[in-house]
Amino acid sequence: MIPSTATIESVETLILDVPTIRPHRLSVAIMKGQALVIVRIRLSDGTVGLGEATTIGGLSYGEESPESIKVNIDTYLAPLLVGREIGSVSGLMAPLRKSAQGNRFAKCALETALFDATARRLNLPLSMLFGGSQHDAIPVAWTLASGDTSRDIAEAEQMLESRRHHVFKLKIGARSMADDVRHCAEIHRALGDAARIRVDLNQAWTETQAVGGLSMLADAGVELVEQPIAAANHRGLKRLTDLARLPIMADESLHGPSDAFALARDHAADVFALKITQSGGLMAAADVAAIARAAHIDLYGGTMLEGPIGTIATAHLCATFDTLAWGSELFGPLLLTEEILTEPLVYQDFKLHLPQGPGLGITLDEEKVARFRRAGATSSTRPTSH
Repeated sequence: MIPSTATIESVETLILDVPTIRPHRLSVAIMKGQALVIVRIRLSDGTVGLGEATTIGGLSYGEESPESIKVNIDTYLAPLLVGREIGSVSGLMAPLRKSAQGNRFAKCALETALFDATARRLNLPLSMLFGGSQHDAIPVAWTLASGDTSRDIAEAEQMLESRRHHVFKLKIGARSMADDVRHCAEIHRALGDAARIRVDLNQAWTETQAVGGLSMLADAGVELVEQPIAAANHRGLKRLTDLARLPIMADESLHGPSDAFALARDHAADVFALKITQSGGLMAAADVAAIARAAHIDLYGGTMLEGPIGTIATAHLCATFDTLAWGSELFGPLLLTEEILTEPLVYQDFKLHLPQGPGLGITLDEEKVARFRRAGATSSTRPTSH
């Protein structure tokens, strides 16, 4: 039975600043903590839907920051939702897409919260709104990003022993190519056949560097290379994909369905890193996945180092796919020093297991929310009185 109608009473946004277990070193930034932008949509029937947006290194990775996400939701986007009846998520999001350019991360957080609220009211897991889950768990890789070879090897060996991860992505590009290749080769040699090694350059190389560098990485035991060159250089990405001895994955080049179509048309990548925030929401990410499947391009569940809300939202969508050829890197919550859910997400046997229950299937720990909430960074949009 479909529940009676309800209206959106308020949209609350808050920023949580949570430390990370170690510095996370990328070619564009060094992260020592993560700012999680949490959205809570409250309905008149008491239902609460959760959404999340995160960025990597503030503005060093993309054009949105935690602060801009919050202020744009509060000022421009939330007022378009408050007071409306909950119903079609697509219909609710249409005015937001029309009235605000860009802001993919902010829109994703709101859309996720709307889907969570809708699925909770229907007493269904969120995945059912996208056709239903085909998998109970998603394979998860771990990113080694301390920048220290010995430390990365020790960290990987611990993950293997605990059966938490056996696929490892190395963040490279901040050092010389020779040092990066040596770093990869030493880790591959130390871990042997028990592990698989991939790398992410976050656009650090030029195309001419990549021509030789990709071959060297293949010799070092790397099986997949993510975004080796500038995001805008689609033609260069295609040339590398045609030349390379190992698969190329598009990440920063992939900002939703339009980019997916352009890349797929030219087969400018072998793999798409599917990110719900970077796509602009779950619906757009589902479109990206459909384009990839039609073009015979493999999928990978990517991350913006989200906390548990964004992570499990991505997992719900990825679980609806027939195959996720390269697994995922939905490890974001494991990088945080503190758990913000009453029941943590379950990582075991090299996979993230989907929680049971309606919506996203998770509950925030309000004591932890209060502890990590940034002072002055909480607001709630409610109907204006006349």
